Amino acid sequence: MTKGNRYDAIIQRIFEERYRPEERRVSFERQAITDAAAALGIAAPKNLGDMLYTYRNRRALPEAVARCAPEGMAWEIRGTGRGTYAFVAVPPLDIAPSPHLAVTRIPNATPGMVSMYSLTDEQAMLARIRYNRLVDIFTRVTCYPLQSHLRTAVRGVQVETDDLYVGVDRAGAHYVLPVQAKGDRDRLGATQIEQDLDMCAEKFPGLICRPIGAQFTADGTIALFEFDREDGRIVVCRESQYALVGPDDWASEDLDRYIARARTATAEDK
Repeated sequence: MTKGNRYDAIIQRIFEERYRPEERRVSFERQAITDAAAALGIAAPKNLGDMLYTYRNRRALPEAVARCAPEGMAWEIRGTGRGTYAFVAVPPLDIAPSPHLAVTRIPNATPGMVSMYSLTDEQAMLARIRYNRLVDIFTRVTCYPLQSHLRTAVRGVQVETDDLYVGVDRAGAHYVLPVQAKGDRDRLGATQIEQDLDMCAEKFPGLICRPIGAQFTADGTIALFEFDREDGRIVVCRESQYALVGPDDWASEDLDRYIARARTATAEDK
């Protein structure tokens, strides 16, 4: 049995043992993973957290689970406390880079040594975002990295944020900008954005929270998303895509095009 099939069998067993028709929340404990594997006669995952991460960020839930969601809803696995979780029915949100969006080419300021020794896609992307000041460019706010890989608890639920920035705009308003980053094989989830919003409301109540999602595409383009919460659900406010290029790949035509774009944006701001 492949790892994917084993994960599907275990998570489906956990869900079916606890689900009741019309329910919108199905709770379970971390121990349920081991118990379900034993009941199925298969080996439990060595890293229980990897299975939960897989369904929250990388792999769709089995069809037998997905079809039990209320009409117009989809299941998400959320942490609810220390070692406790729940399948929660939420409006579906497919966060993926648009194939029809213009890509802005940025001269790459990432140090070569950093590019050589980045260990993961997420590390590489966070470094490129930081060295090329993409958060500043995307939000039009002067931003400063505050903490990387923040782990904290909000109402008893552990929250992990890949990067955290603070910023100030030309009017003097202060911002907090949590960043979640994913490689091209993973996907951004609404649950992570909700947790970032809750974390910022608790830890930085006086700052304006602007959650950011970053996604690598297969060709190395970086897509940035800004999110908000509207009528109890996470929505995408804006998306921009950036390609980091070397001097030999930069053309004067790019600059002419961006100057025209900037003039249009300035006129609209007025």
